[in-house]
Amino acid sequence: MNKPKVLITAGPTLERMDDVRYISNFSSGKMGFALAEVFNKNAYDVILVSGPVHLDCSDSIKRINVESAQDMYEAVFEHFQTQDVVVMSAAVADFTPKAPYKGKIKKTSMDSLNIELKPTIDILAYVGQHKSDKLILVGFALESENEIEYGKEKLTRKNCDMIVVNSANKTNSGFGGDDNTITIITKSGHLFTFPTMSKTKCAEKILEKIEEILIQTNG
Repeated sequence: MNKPKVLITAGPTLERMDDVRYISNFSSGKMGFALAEVFNKNAYDVILVSGPVHLDCSDSIKRINVESAQDMYEAVFEHFQTQDVVVMSAAVADFTPKAPYKGKIKKTSMDSLNIELKPTIDILAYVGQHKSDKLILVGFALESENEIEYGKEKLTRKNCDMIVVNSANKTNSGFGGDDNTITIITKSGHLFTFPTMSKTKCAEKILEKIEEILIQTNG
């Protein structure tokens, strides 16, 4: 029997302003790496597409290291159509410099510096638009207010089967920490709220709900 296949994105992306400076965010990648390890432990064939982080993963996980949002899009584009599950937990930059400077921008006597930004490709929306009916797509949403409302709206707009809402208001939860506070919203309208727990425990709960959807989808 073939192993089920999952592609997971993790970490931040890095958008270069010049050859020494960049725009990024505080994502540590810990949630995505926890997901990769939990899926791997449960006999999935795991592809982990990771932005720049200082984390290791099991040798049996196929890791693809990327830098920018464009790099991450290209890696996901190459692999997503052969997967059973795609979990988009990376914190992908929404904007990138339109024309990165070659070399180092000199401070000299400038009073200000204006850098024109352009939108990055919306990887989650792209996969949602082009996925097969059998592919289970899971998105993440970090929210600080109206968490459930915004999570439901994102699930519909991005054509996801499930959204994991992270609370930005919990101490020691979310970016950088070892714990997370999540609510899982499914396309069928079910909502599951959990107390703050380790990111490994969160990953186990996420896998549990994904497998319920897989059973319903595949009979």
